[in-house]
Amino acid sequence: MEEKLIKKLMTSLKCDSCGHPFEVYNVDVLGYYEGLWFTKVICSACHTQCLVAAVVKEERAPEAVTDLTEAELVKFGNNMVGVDDLLDMHHFLEGFNGDFSRLFGQN
Repeated sequence: MEEKLIKKLMTSLKCDSCGHPFEVYNVDVLGYYEGLWFTKVICSACHTQCLVAAVVKEERAPEAVTDLTEAELVKFGNNMVGVDDLLDMHHFLEGFNGDFSRLFGQN
């Protein structure tokens, strides 16, 4: 599991002191050991610092939900967009500045 995902998961938590949600830029992953993630989080509202130890289990990907018939699945199955394709696009778009001319080599 990536540190980025752990940081993103930590933003679903709120500060015990003031109830403000944690910001991703205030989460530091300190380490990982035998299934246990250690993070330090700082509340951007009240500046309370917390050490969080969390067990995050990776489960297998859920089965795809589709309205395709069996015949359509056989016909198009090799060309379907998969989870890895979506993750690749997500990582690409994180750093993309919107310059399509440069992307396609048309300056």
